[in-house]
Amino acid sequence: MPLTLQDVYAARQRIAGTAMRTPTIVSALSARVGHKVALKLETLQPIGAFKIRGAANAIARLSQAERERGVVCCSTGNHGRAVAYAAKKHSARAVVCLSKLVPEVKVAAIEALGAEVVRIGKSQDEAGEEAQRLVEDQGMINIPPFDHPDVISGQGTIALELLEDHPDLGTIVVPLSGGGLIAGIAMAAKSINPAIRVVGVSMDRGAAMAESLAAGKPVEVEEVASLADSLGGGIGLDNRHTFTLCQRHVDDVILLSEEEIYAGMRSLFFDDRLVAEGASAVGHGALISDKLKLDGPAAMIISGANVDMQQFSNVMGGRPINLEGKMVGPA
Repeated sequence: MPLTLQDVYAARQRIAGTAMRTPTIVSALSARVGHKVALKLETLQPIGAFKIRGAANAIARLSQAERERGVVCCSTGNHGRAVAYAAKKHSARAVVCLSKLVPEVKVAAIEALGAEVVRIGKSQDEAGEEAQRLVEDQGMINIPPFDHPDVISGQGTIALELLEDHPDLGTIVVPLSGGGLIAGIAMAAKSINPAIRVVGVSMDRGAAMAESLAAGKPVEVEEVASLADSLGGGIGLDNRHTFTLCQRHVDDVILLSEEEIYAGMRSLFFDDRLVAEGASAVGHGALISDKLKLDGPAAMIISGANVDMQQFSNVMGGRPINLEGKMVGPA
């Protein structure tokens, strides 16, 4: 059955007490663009990222027998932390499979929640293969990072809160990776207000959903290091949900260079005083680069705070960042 707005409302009831209803603030960039720009602070979630919504919904829907088998996932970091957090709440074993591109700060945060971490391969797809092996060999339950109805419905609860707090919104700007976040938000928001515009923003290297939408079908991409590391990873050639939902509901996709993401991180901090990871700053990057045009009130999802603080310090200090041989920032 296709996902509906009722699935999102049911998810909101299910995750209450695990995920929080996050506040919004009005960005200092509002004066620059002449329209209200609201920032949805998912950085304030218990795990520091929006991913807790989808993971909490998916694990809450499991039977006790399924939880006793344990849960497993692949992740670029934040989903793994969310699964670890929700599994611990239900006293379930959790295994998180991560590629070697995932920053150590995210690995440590997952382990601190009691989950077992498996480091394998150089992409989320390779980590996903290991997660599937554990499903087949040990009977664990896979909690996918995005392409799962319960995960999508959980992320869609953000749209309910946004439109209750800001019913005048004309545009919602969403970091775009595998599509779970934007698919849930877009489906829910357009069910409430079909005229609302939903824009995805990603990096211009290794943006799997953006390339798949351009190709008209899921395609493989090479995963590369990025300041917006949370947006890495493929969408799966057998994608069942997020690709179709993005095709149907996402109005535009904007791609940013690493230099534009770097500038977005600096704007997010210096203009709005927010410490967040690169994926959270793509909306700011799109706005200040003039790639994003607004004609009315808008909201941007500040998706996660789990940034490597050494990298963050270097960006805020205006120092160049080495992304596996690609230098980003001032020469």
